[in-house]
Amino acid sequence: MTEKLIIFDTTLRDGEQSPGASMTRDEKLRIARQLERLRVDVIEAGFAASSNGDFEAVRCIADAIKDSTVCSLSRANDRDISRAAEALKGAANARIHTFIATSPLHMEKKLRMTPEEVLEQARLSVRFARNLVAGVEFSPEDGYRSDMDFLCRVLEAVITAGASTINVPDTVGYAVPELYGNFIKTLRERIPNSDKAIWSVHCHNDLGMAVANSLAGVKIGGARQVECTINGLGERAGNCSLEEVVMAVKTRKDYFGLEVGIDTHHIVAASRMVSQTTGFVVQPNKAVVGANAFAHASGIHQDGVLKARDTYEIMRAEDVGWSANKIVLGKLSGRNAFKQRLLELGAALDSETAINTAFTRFKELADRKSEIFDEDILALVSDESVTPEREHYGLVSLSQHSETGERPHASVVFTVGGQEVRGESDGNGPVDASLKAIEQHVRSGAEMVLYSVNAISGSTESQGEVTVRLQNSGRVVNGVGADPDIVVASAKAYLSALNKLQDKSDRVAAQG
Repeated sequence: MTEKLIIFDTTLRDGEQSPGASMTRDEKLRIARQLERLRVDVIEAGFAASSNGDFEAVRCIADAIKDSTVCSLSRANDRDISRAAEALKGAANARIHTFIATSPLHMEKKLRMTPEEVLEQARLSVRFARNLVAGVEFSPEDGYRSDMDFLCRVLEAVITAGASTINVPDTVGYAVPELYGNFIKTLRERIPNSDKAIWSVHCHNDLGMAVANSLAGVKIGGARQVECTINGLGERAGNCSLEEVVMAVKTRKDYFGLEVGIDTHHIVAASRMVSQTTGFVVQPNKAVVGANAFAHASGIHQDGVLKARDTYEIMRAEDVGWSANKIVLGKLSGRNAFKQRLLELGAALDSETAINTAFTRFKELADRKSEIFDEDILALVSDESVTPEREHYGLVSLSQHSETGERPHASVVFTVGGQEVRGESDGNGPVDASLKAIEQHVRSGAEMVLYSVNAISGSTESQGEVTVRLQNSGRVVNGVGADPDIVVASAKAYLSALNKLQDKSDRVAAQG
């Protein structure tokens, strides 16, 4: 039988550590449900001990997800592990992922512990976790830069203590493929009880080699679990990309000889949902999920594809969730057609109320836009992660005037805690005037560190998707808004970011 490669998704934990990518409990739950549709083997739902908000998110996901293993990260101490176990009580399949740094640099400068102290804490923590849940994973943080002899001692001890998965992270993205693959191979050969655990790889993308390193860990090192994120989301340069690893293993099965359980038809929908929720736009030339991933501009390429598709395409666009039928619905389309298209896109909503709300928004959009594209539908569905009753700030109406040679002026009516207020301001442009009109009343004091615009589809009728990143008192948040009017989309994005600044949930950043 062909061996299976386990896909461990950490979008909701490591991916969320990107500045501004923090998610609400409901946003995390929606993405977790999409990951379950994708048939991800393990979903790392968060770091339960980091905050009450993250604890509730892990607990909510553990209660809701039945087909995937639900995992919580924890530092190697009894408090974190107990908190993780409590959050995971409702899980059909639970896993605690505990970690401690093992590199000389981290032990001396960060932990201020001796190697023997680290070894003992790792062993005791795994033993404690194993008494609470059946599945325990251990990670030596900064494992790739650790001393080989010491790392072998630690990993042998934690396997003996009950760790069923051993993950070897390249925490700072320092590895190169051949060396990393052989590093995993050497560990497995030197540790006497290495056959008692599944070996896992977790690579960061600082040198652009996270996917290559992960695949080398699989092919050369014999790892059978890859830790990855949707769109390669993650702090600094990101993590190993789920969609790239999965499609590499499936497309080159002749080389890897492994099976993956992922339903690839849901990849694009998952990518779109994560992008819209976090505000991290997918670059057009991104492999598998980028807008240009299956586009051919060269005449020679176009001619070849028309004659025989496999001349220039090694994957089928529809196999990862792209639709050949781009224009799908219009203003005369009914609710059942809309609901069916959601199913075809792999973006089904979880309740009739959510479907009805999204359908109402679809009708409003169809009145303003003659052609509705798949991307528009996915944006509407993603927008369901925030509903008016959970907003502190909400847009009511916006009017603005701009004219060549005149200073633009905007008037914005919006709600603050359910009460309507009006703000007016001039600005350097209509967007600047609109956001200043909001800020004039709110007085958040936040600094805007990013403003970006992305066309959801490819015409002048396209909805604009705006991302606004705000920073205030050390907190960084992203807000996203979509609308055919780019000024309105900008106001929505700004208010969305302000809503996130209202959430005072504390988080403790973990490394892994």
